[in-house]
Amino acid sequence: MQYSAKVMDHFTNPRNVGEIEGASGVGTVGNAKCGDIMRVYLDIDDNGIIKDVKFKTFGCGAAVATSSMATELIKGKSIDEALKLTNKSVMEALDGLPTVKVHCSVLAEEAVRAALWDYAEKKGIKIEGLEKPVEDLEDSHHEDLHTED
Repeated sequence: MQYSAKVMDHFTNPRNVGEIEGASGVGTVGNAKCGDIMRVYLDIDDNGIIKDVKFKTFGCGAAVATSSMATELIKGKSIDEALKLTNKSVMEALDGLPTVKVHCSVLAEEAVRAALWDYAEKKGIKIEGLEKPVEDLEDSHHEDLHTED
């Protein structure tokens, strides 16, 4: 299986690993089939800007790399910008993923969305375009995203 240099870099030197104490939002998603679990912590300021983001991932190298890249892509961004993060944008930023590892990028997208959902719940607000997260992505409506187009 061939990984890009960027995937290898984010796997061996993952950015933003850890937890945020008293985070504004925390999202945890997993895929029972492959055993990957991702948790994303967001620190969002009063202007809705993601000041800090950390992650903890239990899974394969691609899961770590996609988590790392996803956090890099949303750090310093607004909630609306973070909502635009897709598994495709994560994969493109990593110069691609092997087909069997595409689900890892879906997990990264969903973990960010789950953390945003948690933030909205805590704040008692509704974020336009954000749906309640699915905890186990194996049964989710994202199954169709697992293939390249």
